[in-house]
Amino acid sequence: MARNGGPHGYRAARAQHATSWRARRRKRAPHADVPHITGDRAAGTAREFEEQFIAMMIEGGMAPMTARVFAALFLSEGGSLTATELVRQLHVSPATISNATKWLEQRGMIAREREARRVRYLVDVDVWYRTWAASARSIALWADTARHGATIFGTDTPTGDRLRTTSQFFALLGHDMGQAAEHWRQVLSMRRQ
Repeated sequence: MARNGGPHGYRAARAQHATSWRARRRKRAPHADVPHITGDRAAGTAREFEEQFIAMMIEGGMAPMTARVFAALFLSEGGSLTATELVRQLHVSPATISNATKWLEQRGMIAREREARRVRYLVDVDVWYRTWAASARSIALWADTARHGATIFGTDTPTGDRLRTTSQFFALLGHDMGQAAEHWRQVLSMRRQ
């Protein structure tokens, strides 16, 4: 209210107009709208590759800021940065980093470590295995839930039949994902020997 006339001079229509004007004049965050880069184009610099990496994640459905945070971690020399380092590098607020890292942690893409009073976020070589395993668990949940729904609606109904087919699809997909993850674990363990 203070920004729009104070307690005695506040007018809703004027405040709405001023807010709309302020929203239009804000500058876009850097990298918020990363252009699509085709696979044929060779990235000549680390910066170009970073933009391509971010664009690929955004195209896959990741939020732009979350993609920027993950790219910063993944492409850092040590595979880890503190929350403060992420804030400085990406020029965003600590709350923005917190939201992005929470999403990444929930999917097993990063880990968190406490260093005295600081938080350090890490990406390691097993990130894709953990992410794949988390996706497989999500797929299994879809299969179980759809199977349960099919029993409730009855497979002789159109809804029940759709749910049964959905359950079968996700069960097969989950099985295949589990086999692929185990295959990767075996390949990786042989490489490390």
